[in-house]
Amino acid sequence: MKVLIINGSPRKGGNTSIALREMENVFADEGIEYETLQIGGMDIRGCIACGSCAKNGKCAFDDIVNEAAEKFKEADGLVAASPVYYASANATLIAFLDRLFYSTGFDKTMKVGASVVCARRGGCSATFDELNKYFTIAGMPVASSQYWNSIHGREKGEAEMDEEGRQTMRALARNMAFLIKSIALGKEKYGLPQKEPWTPTHFIK
Repeated sequence: MKVLIINGSPRKGGNTSIALREMENVFADEGIEYETLQIGGMDIRGCIACGSCAKNGKCAFDDIVNEAAEKFKEADGLVAASPVYYASANATLIAFLDRLFYSTGFDKTMKVGASVVCARRGGCSATFDELNKYFTIAGMPVASSQYWNSIHGREKGEAEMDEEGRQTMRALARNMAFLIKSIALGKEKYGLPQKEPWTPTHFIK
């Protein structure tokens, strides 16, 4: 069982990394493999809706998104983590997730998603909601914790002092591991939920 972790912070070893470290330690204890990609400082352009991914099975911009797509396909869960900028996620992470979800045609049903956000003070809940939308449009159950999945800190390392935030991350990882294991058992016995053919409805013809 594997989890792919996407760190949207451009700061290596920063407060977002502190939050993810708590999760990584729990995953290791739970026997869940994980891989963390720190993409926040990369040059990742946004989707241009060219449609080539539908023809070629991958994004036209051959960068970390296509590399991560293969890892995402094999993973049982995805963690998207970001610092808060103007009550929103890092724009680099949003560009990455837009292209990752849009360009990948594989079935994401019942892969477990979790979002992690880090802020000095405000904007955590807005960013939390923003990231969860990627999971809920793709049939992915969203892992929850004992509180919204947030941690606080401004200067590098300050999140170490947010004891509740770090505990929230550990609880999130335990719940995510439980969901992944439970879904694996459920798939063995019951399979995946039946899907109806997609019926797109457009407002303008």
